[in-house]
Amino acid sequence: MRGRYMAEMTPGTERRRPGRAAIAAFAAICALAALPPSALASDSGDGALSPRLTELARPALAAAPPAKQAKSLSLALSGPGSLLRRGDRVVVEVRFDEGAGASLGALRDAGAQIVSVSPRYQTVTVAATPGSLTELGEVAGVQGVSEDLAPLISSEGLPPVTSTAAPCAGGFGAATSEGDLQLNAMKARTEFGVDGSGVTVGILSDSFNRDAGAPTSAAEDVASGDLPGPGNPCGHETPVNVISDPSAAVDSEPTDEGRGMAQIVHDLAPGAALAFATAYPNEVTFANNIAALANAGAKVIVDDISYFNEPFFQEGPVGVAVSEATAKGVTYFSAAGNNNLIDSGGHNISSWEAPAFRDSGGCPAALAAIAELKATHCMDFNPAAGVSNIDNTFGMTVAAGATLTLDLQWAEPWNGVATDLDAFLLDSNGNLLEAGGNYVGSADDNIKSTQKPVEIFQWENTTGSAKSVQLAINRFSGASPRLKFALLENGSGVTSTEYPTSKEGDVVGPTIFGHNGGTDTMSVGAIRFNTNSSPESFSSRGPVTHYFGPVAGVLPASPISPLAVHKPDLVATDGGADTFFGSCVSNAWRFFGTSAAAPHAAAVAALELDEAPAATVAQLKQAQTQTAASVGAFGLDAVGAGLLNASAALGQLHGSNPGGGTAAGPGFPSPACPAAEKPAPSTPPPPVSPIPAVAHIAPSTSFAQRPLAVIRTRGSAAFASFRFRSDQDGSFFCSIDGGAFRSCHRKLARWFKLGPHVVRVAARNDEGEVDPTPAVFHFKVKRAG
Repeated sequence: MRGRYMAEMTPGTERRRPGRAAIAAFAAICALAALPPSALASDSGDGALSPRLTELARPALAAAPPAKQAKSLSLALSGPGSLLRRGDRVVVEVRFDEGAGASLGALRDAGAQIVSVSPRYQTVTVAATPGSLTELGEVAGVQGVSEDLAPLISSEGLPPVTSTAAPCAGGFGAATSEGDLQLNAMKARTEFGVDGSGVTVGILSDSFNRDAGAPTSAAEDVASGDLPGPGNPCGHETPVNVISDPSAAVDSEPTDEGRGMAQIVHDLAPGAALAFATAYPNEVTFANNIAALANAGAKVIVDDISYFNEPFFQEGPVGVAVSEATAKGVTYFSAAGNNNLIDSGGHNISSWEAPAFRDSGGCPAALAAIAELKATHCMDFNPAAGVSNIDNTFGMTVAAGATLTLDLQWAEPWNGVATDLDAFLLDSNGNLLEAGGNYVGSADDNIKSTQKPVEIFQWENTTGSAKSVQLAINRFSGASPRLKFALLENGSGVTSTEYPTSKEGDVVGPTIFGHNGGTDTMSVGAIRFNTNSSPESFSSRGPVTHYFGPVAGVLPASPISPLAVHKPDLVATDGGADTFFGSCVSNAWRFFGTSAAAPHAAAVAALELDEAPAATVAQLKQAQTQTAASVGAFGLDAVGAGLLNASAALGQLHGSNPGGGTAAGPGFPSPACPAAEKPAPSTPPPPVSPIPAVAHIAPSTSFAQRPLAVIRTRGSAAFASFRFRSDQDGSFFCSIDGGAFRSCHRKLARWFKLGPHVVRVAARNDEGEVDPTPAVFHFKVKRAG
């Protein structure tokens, strides 16, 4: 969601000031007018539609362009948290108590295109025009219709590393991740004579070969030896089995991150067969594709996707699918996430959790003055007892240009939600800035549309400087359950919080959640390719605690004794070289984030299965965790068992010899043309030098040239040119229309379609320090005449 500033409100509380009631009433009217229309949606007759979809279905907004729809709904136009679309349609989840499969004809008659069906969860994912949403909600048996939002992908966009150079612009082949050496995978191949042959590794991510602007294509990666397929110069000619790529189901912003993950697996386990399926557009489809990969023969599966709705306090549909695949002999790996935040005092501040909702007895004046909000029971964030200690706001500092992304959940099971919590953001003076995603109106509407105890909240700081804000959480209805919010910031954006330490039952820090923290998932954190002493600062921390059984169907799961799950399980390499994906560093594309770490661990599992084909899932996991190396003084919640060691893991399996693996000793010849011996690229990168210390002074970025704020054209797009400058030598990273930051040249020139656009650019100096306040330019392309 893209946050917007609200009109300031002054409740008029000064003593002896005349007209006090009138001033308060006027302020309430102003604040109501400033809120997004969906914030005040009530029972409008749209049946089971969520408040956002109720607003989107209104004729004026239904006919508006996507940019206006996103703005009116307080959603991002693109990227995590945005509406997923299929042409002029939005992707939504339709929920039934029963009869979902039998309702497909009625859904089609209502104008829906069927994307996927889940008999287990009685849901149908459909693509529908905004104008048909009302009719969709009125289909017999429909219990709820809710929007699908784009998920998080665990790749790191702006690592503080060295400069960009020209060879990266066009990509190059024959790149090998340094994880091959760091994790002793090459040593394992040599010692045990394995390369992953006979094992299929399944990969789930956004896309595989859909990014038309990527420096290389899948075919070029095969020709250079970086992927298997016909013509692979190393003889690995079995092509990647692409089960599904997202464009057939939903429009997205494909980055081909799945192909980057496949390159990592091929580097370490070049003999393994590879398969890919998209994890889009929602959890149910994600879960279905886990089963599809297992049915296609994958014995190792890895993903790097997290959905905002995935539950904090129980296993969701994806976690259930992981457990079922595990029961069939699949070893499953997932990125731990890139959501850890560290403040200036060294505290991990990326989440806050309380054992129960503590009613402060009131709410900030700006909320209490708006009768429709029913804001009279706000959370007391101070765990200290006593009236004098009550604090009904939670303070945070949001960096300039950053988007605050808050995922609030409470401990009630899916399909058994009886409590409605609503989140609000205020400025440091108590003025309302933004309301949360489920909003208010009818509590029954909020509970009915999703039956998920979750509120997603985003706000963009466009002020040009760091901003102090305050979170308030109101209990609209229901009980006082345990609650937790996580700041899902991809490693930066929030620099401080009011309560940075755990105390008196409140827990601060862990951000691993959903299937990433599942009991059967190997959750993998990240450690940079050129150090063994500390994990990446952004690598998400654990543990995870479940209070309910898994989401197994349409009925609510029963409570269980709290089950603590220590996560991550281990750490593996990120920042390794590839041919096209990530950030251009030392003349090489480098893939940063736990998205890169997880496929390294999956590749090692393929080597393990090559050595010991009859090894069980438990044996494969134990071999990795019991032989992992310690990482400095970091403990379980940061690095799990430690740094993965492929040679030691295979050695443990060889010693126990599960299944009678082929005997081999030191010096056993490696397979022909392993990843480390690929053909040399036509433009070889120079040797990688150690990443230098971060500079004390970050660069400052600005626009040396930019177009008019409104560009008029007679066509469907206009050409625009930009030039960037910095007060220090170095390079630049650009983000276009909310997309991920990627390396770019000093000059950017490209076509832009009709509608609003935004270009962000951040300079990085030669010491690796990145401008924390990117330069931002908003403009529009309009049709002339």
